[in-house]
Amino acid sequence: MIIVRVPFLWVEGMALFPLVLVRMPEPSVILIHHERIHLRQQLELGIVLFYLWYLLEYLIRYWQYRDHYTAYRNICFEREAFDNERNLTYWQDRKWYGFWNYL
Repeated sequence: MIIVRVPFLWVEGMALFPLVLVRMPEPSVILIHHERIHLRQQLELGIVLFYLWYLLEYLIRYWQYRDHYTAYRNICFEREAFDNERNLTYWQDRKWYGFWNYL
C-alpha cells in the first residue's frame, strides 16, 4: 500500500490498487484501515471487475433508494468497510471475499 496525498480529492480517501489517495496530510488510522479493506476487495476481484461491480451496484442502489449517499453506503464493498473500519484486527479474521456477507 502506498499512501499519496491529493489535496484536491473530492472525498477523504480512495483506494486505487495499490494506492490509497487521501485529501488530508495526516489521515486517520480509521480512514486508512477503511481503504485497506477496499484494497483487499480489489485484490480479490481484480481492479476492473471491482469497479464494474461497484458502479453497477451503485446504480442499482441509487434506483432503489433515490439518494446518492444512501446508495453509496449500501454498496456491499462500502458496508463491509464501514462495518469493520474500527476493528483494526479485522485482517486476522477476515475470510477471502468477505464482502459476500454484505450483499
